[in-house]
Amino acid sequence: MEKQWWHSATIYQIYPKSFMDSNGDGIGDLKGITSRLDYLQKLGITAIWLSPVYKSPMDDNGYDISDYQDIADIFGDMADMEELLAQAEEHNIKIIMDLVVNHTSDEHAWFVEARENPDSPERDYYIWRDQPNDLVSVFGGSAWQYDDKSGQYYLHFFSRKQPDLNWENAELRQKIYDMMNWWIDKGVAGFRMDVIDLIGKIPDQKIKENGPKLHDYIKEMHQATLAGKDLLTVGETWGATPEIAKQYSSPAEKELSMVFQFEHIGLQHKPDAPKWDYIKELDVSALKEIFNKWQTELELGQGWNSLFWNNHDLPRVLSIWGDTGLYHQKSAKALAIALHLMRGTPYIYQGEEIGMTNYPFEDLSQLNDIESLNYAHEAMENGRAQEQVMDSIRMIGRDNARTPMQWDADANAGFSSSAQTWLPVNPNHADINVETALADPDSIFYTYQKLIQLRKDNDWLVDAEFELLDTADKVFAYKRDNYLIVVNLSGEEQALDFASDYKEIIISNTDVEAIFASGKLEAWDAFCVKVE
Repeated sequence: MEKQWWHSATIYQIYPKSFMDSNGDGIGDLKGITSRLDYLQKLGITAIWLSPVYKSPMDDNGYDISDYQDIADIFGDMADMEELLAQAEEHNIKIIMDLVVNHTSDEHAWFVEARENPDSPERDYYIWRDQPNDLVSVFGGSAWQYDDKSGQYYLHFFSRKQPDLNWENAELRQKIYDMMNWWIDKGVAGFRMDVIDLIGKIPDQKIKENGPKLHDYIKEMHQATLAGKDLLTVGETWGATPEIAKQYSSPAEKELSMVFQFEHIGLQHKPDAPKWDYIKELDVSALKEIFNKWQTELELGQGWNSLFWNNHDLPRVLSIWGDTGLYHQKSAKALAIALHLMRGTPYIYQGEEIGMTNYPFEDLSQLNDIESLNYAHEAMENGRAQEQVMDSIRMIGRDNARTPMQWDADANAGFSSSAQTWLPVNPNHADINVETALADPDSIFYTYQKLIQLRKDNDWLVDAEFELLDTADKVFAYKRDNYLIVVNLSGEEQALDFASDYKEIIISNTDVEAIFASGKLEAWDAFCVKVE
């Protein structure tokens, strides 16, 4: 296998509205990100995945794009974007753009023209029907919206202000490829591709994900934009299996570098139930089975994994699977060690490296997320009590990941000088913040820093095969080459019933010598040792 830079990279996701506000309007922006590059360089990341900063009416926080080649006013302008690219390069940090090409905003010039002039070429850039079928939107309700002006329904798998693009139109596809090349010429290092598995949809047959032309489109995109260039591409693919992931990420297929699969995240929800019916207790045995499947079936050279616990659409992993009380720091380190030493490219979501947690939302007025608000109104109309609704949102809602980054213990956590931030700052910022983390050599931050450096320095983290070990249910243990990784994913004592000795401690959150002497793992113990 030919090694690429992203095989040993660690990617850091920034949600721009919440990272750093430079102008005091309560909303994060591009200049704010640029001002914090020293911090990210200290952490050691290879690249930033930048959630959308394109021009947008912000119906879905920038995932509704009205102009792919302009910047939303709340984030700055194109000069600020170019400065971020230049300064990031000075800090040896690459920029990966979030690319949303399944849909646009209904305020995009293409859709405005399509609506105003049904005879225009742009009309066929979108999907119109005289009668809707029963496809439903991810955000609730019908996936079809009637347009009074032209007398037809258009498809939207997300908000009604996010009409789906018609990838069967070759002219549309070329416009998308031209736009991607424009960004590549500006110096971006690749793209995270939002809901890319939906672009092959066939709505009349009710096919949403993994349509029959999906991989043809991605191969064409690769040839038109990515071929021969040293770029990272990662596709968001909720329905992927290891076999499907090989189609996307095998070097022979010439499609993408890797995909995000979400099978492990599915353990946060009750089977065959809405996402809002959550399960707080982690089924460690099921998690081990899922990780083992992806680590062994997506073989080196045939595909590549991405590794993550958090992103902008998910709750904070510490709040659902970790321990935000007595073992806050220890469980955060344990989760990090468990994930980062597997094969794949790790992704860190902003604030994960300091142990940020979910927000204690009190009522709907504190929310911004369209998905959470739609769920709340629909659930309460159907008789669910508001406190039950808020309980689900406090645990699973997307705004949990989107509260402002906690830089220090001052007002607004050092995120903004505004009296009002776009989402409230978590009250625990007095204890959980960057300034405190950097001052403590034993903080979560330095565990992440060490994990990032280990991946840069050690070929086995890219090359070595994964072997899951048979352990107590709550213990996740695996070997890679001559390295043993053991993590107690619980707050209870567990037996260490294998491996009699070790040669070197690579990383730990505990007293490894005491573990091997006693044969017992205390709550949230985690370590990697060289054993031969």
